[in-house]
Amino acid sequence: MLLATVFVVVGLLIGMPWFFQRSLIYFPDRGQPRPAAELLPGAQEVTLTTSDDLELGAWYLPAAGGCRATVLVAPGNAGNRANRAGLGRAISELGFGVLLFDYRGYAANPGYPSEDGLARDVRAAREFLTGAAGVPAGSLVYFGESIGAGVVTELTTEHPPAAMLLRSPFTSLADLGRAAYGVPVGWMLRDHYPVRENVVRADIPTAVVYGSADTIVPAQQSREVAQAARDAGNYVIEVEVAAANHNDAALALGPELIGALVDVAGRGGATGCP
Repeated sequence: MLLATVFVVVGLLIGMPWFFQRSLIYFPDRGQPRPAAELLPGAQEVTLTTSDDLELGAWYLPAAGGCRATVLVAPGNAGNRANRAGLGRAISELGFGVLLFDYRGYAANPGYPSEDGLARDVRAAREFLTGAAGVPAGSLVYFGESIGAGVVTELTTEHPPAAMLLRSPFTSLADLGRAAYGVPVGWMLRDHYPVRENVVRADIPTAVVYGSADTIVPAQQSREVAQAARDAGNYVIEVEVAAANHNDAALALGPELIGALVDVAGRGGATGCP
């Protein structure tokens, strides 16, 4: 009886984190965002269709003045696209086009988030831009925010853009979990997001922007991502925003972030905007 009880307890200790871990990784705001016209004037409400037939909500604001350079924003693990409207406006004011979209399970989208699912979602976003929107692949700039850095670096291994900006990237989800909990968690993870491994495989100009006071993604992990890209021979812009925490406005859409976006996009040839 005692042995059976021990097996049950061990099974629960292992099984519960396995089945419920994604609720500790993804924090979607499932509310329907207000209309794009109210938050991102000039943006179009568009629907993205994934390879597994999910329909995702998105806002697309074309580039100004005939310019086709466009920023594909892969958001972090919380909120929805309404929380990135300010970022979308800041990008648009540079003359770039911008696409803000929500992953499966976020906003009013169907489905549940996972690493494989988010990979499908960002591909649907890219397919819309290079297809219906008519944006040349060489005019795309990927913008990955926190867990979105894992999403776009994986996309880059198959569909490289002109340039890429990673905001608050971690080296891998296993490394982030170990930093948070003080114990190895990689063995039990269903999602991995190997950012450092992916940037080594990329051959594009890369900007890494992070806050020195980030309490969610340690600044040292972002520095290691930048160094890995540099060691791989990529052109790297590394910007540390002093005293900025993970969700501070100074980091999320401040002048240092926007300046790094302009610089890395120009380095990648995504220029020509008024």
